[in-house]
Amino acid sequence: MEVAALLRDTRAKDTKFIVVTGGVCSSLGKGVLVAALGVLLKNADYSVSVIKWDPYLNVDPGTMSPLVHGEVFVTSDGAETDLDLGHYERHIGLRLMRDSSVTSGQIYQEVLDGEREGRYLGKNIQMIPHVVDAIKKRLLTFALNHDVKFVLVEIGGTVGDIEEGLFLEALRQLRMDLGCQQVLYSHLSYVPFLSWTGEVKTKPTQHSVEKLKQSGLVPDCLFLRADREIDNQSLDKLSIMCGVMRERIFQMLTFEPVFRAFLDLDRQKVGERVREYFKLPSQTPADLSEWKSFIDQIDKSQQVVRIGLIAKYVGRNDPYISVIDAIKAAGYHCGQKVKLEVIEAEALEKADYNSDIPAWTQLKEMDGIVVPGGFDKRGIEGKILAARWAREHNVPYLGLCLGMQIMIIEAARNLLGLKEANSAEFFPDGPHPVICMMEGQKSVMRKGASMRLGSYPCTLVPGTKAHVAFDKDMVMERHRHRYEVNNAYRKDFERVGLVFSGMYEEKDLVEISEYKDHPYMLGSQFHPEFQSSPLQVHPLFRAFMEAVVQEKLVHTDMHDSKTKNVYDGQ
Repeated sequence: MEVAALLRDTRAKDTKFIVVTGGVCSSLGKGVLVAALGVLLKNADYSVSVIKWDPYLNVDPGTMSPLVHGEVFVTSDGAETDLDLGHYERHIGLRLMRDSSVTSGQIYQEVLDGEREGRYLGKNIQMIPHVVDAIKKRLLTFALNHDVKFVLVEIGGTVGDIEEGLFLEALRQLRMDLGCQQVLYSHLSYVPFLSWTGEVKTKPTQHSVEKLKQSGLVPDCLFLRADREIDNQSLDKLSIMCGVMRERIFQMLTFEPVFRAFLDLDRQKVGERVREYFKLPSQTPADLSEWKSFIDQIDKSQQVVRIGLIAKYVGRNDPYISVIDAIKAAGYHCGQKVKLEVIEAEALEKADYNSDIPAWTQLKEMDGIVVPGGFDKRGIEGKILAARWAREHNVPYLGLCLGMQIMIIEAARNLLGLKEANSAEFFPDGPHPVICMMEGQKSVMRKGASMRLGSYPCTLVPGTKAHVAFDKDMVMERHRHRYEVNNAYRKDFERVGLVFSGMYEEKDLVEISEYKDHPYMLGSQFHPEFQSSPLQVHPLFRAFMEAVVQEKLVHTDMHDSKTKNVYDGQ
């Protein structure tokens, strides 16, 4: 369908678009702001969906290092996307698909493929109108397909980045095409506090808005990212200098936990101002009771559990953001504050098993261990050692994708006696590939979006820890991998106590492994963190945390009993 027809249908449906751009610097939290807007609107009974525009030239982030771009989030239909889609799903309560993630790479690829196919015969293909029209068509098609009242649009990057230009131009035209009654521009900008002057400084935001105006966008709302409350004088100054109505300037303050931002933006009447802008009839206030209850639960959680995240991507939290959120939420639902400690897998390799170097000393103090996903052989031996420690010392262990494969390799080496057991990913010519490449992956040559991706069914075995956790016979879970448990070794593993408690029956693939006689040592080939949210913790994370709490209680009782016996003996 051409742009004109899409615009006609979008006007008829009266879809409202709220655009969020960012200024001054990256990592301000546009994703959190979009999630907050979604929470306020959805909980006021409006229908909402979200789309993220990323200006980078990669078709998707799947081939980028997690240290470059952070976590790769996977949608149920198998798209590798920006981690912000995880924020939207977890917080707003949506289930997004691949059409919620658009990159410059996708747009250019679409236009160039069209040129080769003859779609533009006789025409000189230009940025305007052809590339910009392709962007607009993606957005308008998305809005019509999802048939919601509000479409929230996040623009990745920072205003002023050269890569953003075409996306901003598409939005400028969209406002011309649909009018103010259907498009609202909002801008998130950083307002620093200078400790040596004792003042907040508005100049960076003024410059950022000026840059935005040069692209033809005048913000209707300003959201000010700050660590402390901004004084009224500064807010009045920003209103004048940026040309934004004072009542549409909001503060996006730093909160712990971040969910308090939802309540604070509601207190500032953000939802009401959005409704007024679009001239919508009065609506019931946003019902944030679930979030308030959850925050109360966080405040009441006083006991501390220490969870070790055995990581290879260290230095930033972004590579494991869904995992971290899921672990912490599981702790709160069990009345526990999680002290999450990142243990560098490579550091564990630098000494013998059970040594007294700092990494090992730290590992021995953990109440639970999580081994997340990852690729490449760096740090693998350290992860295997951590799994051995968990198995031998009855420490609750949760393995995610690679973390399950680590469980299998450790069992092969130390229970089956196959000392050279490994994954074919790390040791292609090894004598015991207990983890092997999936049959359907052997002919794959392209790296991008070619793994086993998206949701697949997992049938659960009754009587297992996995079945008890889910309380279902079958679940749908999201995957991102090329390798699997080698079925040739399954009977050997079962003989030493491993239970394959979840299976993809159609292809006879192992989905969940667990130990029969361990408090909780379980790994999943899928990524449960992608379907865990603060208000609805994934069953495997909840079961893991319950086991952590139970084991800590047992050890505390044992310690108290020994102490009592010592005193009695005196």
